[in-house]
Amino acid sequence: MLTRTFHIAAMVAGAVLSLCAQAQTIVVGGKNFTEQQILAEMTAQYLAGNGFTVDKRVGLGSAALRQAQEAGQIDVYWEYTGTSLVTFNKIKERLDAKATYEKVKQLDAAKGLVWLNPSKVNNTYALAMRRADAQEKGIKSLSDLAAKVDGGEPLKFGSNAEFYARSDGLRPLQATYGFEFGRANIVRMDSGLVYQALHDGQIDIGLVLATDGRVQAFDFVTLVDDKGHFPNYALTPVVRQATIDRHPKLAQALNKLSAKLDDTVMTGLNAAVDVNKKSVEEVAAGFIKAQSW
Repeated sequence: MLTRTFHIAAMVAGAVLSLCAQAQTIVVGGKNFTEQQILAEMTAQYLAGNGFTVDKRVGLGSAALRQAQEAGQIDVYWEYTGTSLVTFNKIKERLDAKATYEKVKQLDAAKGLVWLNPSKVNNTYALAMRRADAQEKGIKSLSDLAAKVDGGEPLKFGSNAEFYARSDGLRPLQATYGFEFGRANIVRMDSGLVYQALHDGQIDIGLVLATDGRVQAFDFVTLVDDKGHFPNYALTPVVRQATIDRHPKLAQALNKLSAKLDDTVMTGLNAAVDVNKKSVEEVAAGFIKAQSW
């Protein structure tokens, strides 16, 4: 009987220790494209090097990742201010970069989420063309593009499925500029495939991210958003308040990392993976090692 009691007590103690370990582990999340994979790996390596126990989970869509964080399954990930403003908080008012950050910081605080210091990365959406085609057709801006499409130019547009459907995606963009590609001229594909498809001439216009290294490497030109449709997408670490309460030094650590990032740095890191074919782990480690903390 004593032996049985001892075993039960040992099992209970083990379960408690396991739960405590899980509570102390910081779960770092990331979305399903290169920049987010680099950021998640970089954050995991950086926090581990500063004495934190880390678990990394990447490859999630925007909505799924946000839901996981609100449910307490993800402690920290890097989000874009414009995504929270429009997609998660349904704000239709056009705000400048500072006002966008302040608005999402206020709204998400009510959900137990803390927006730390924003980086200088603005990874906004953009529509891109091959430079030679844009020059030949005289398309420099989204208004120029709208005029060509309205004039009957059969331009094929490549986009991921998320942008096609999301509230700050294709439909409102077309509404702002008063044109419509038409279903037959829209090709939905994985985000990463858009760049190669545009490069190879399979599509005429591609949805790109401003800090993707392939834009410059493939000599694409991004069309000017002359009506200011897209909000600012400042890249920022977002952490659960409960996690900061458990780890008071976490916010300071992540703010130091955020301060190291700008458009040029992020574009270079993305290019190292997508163009130079280095591993995400190698690129993240190289960046961490090169910094003077």
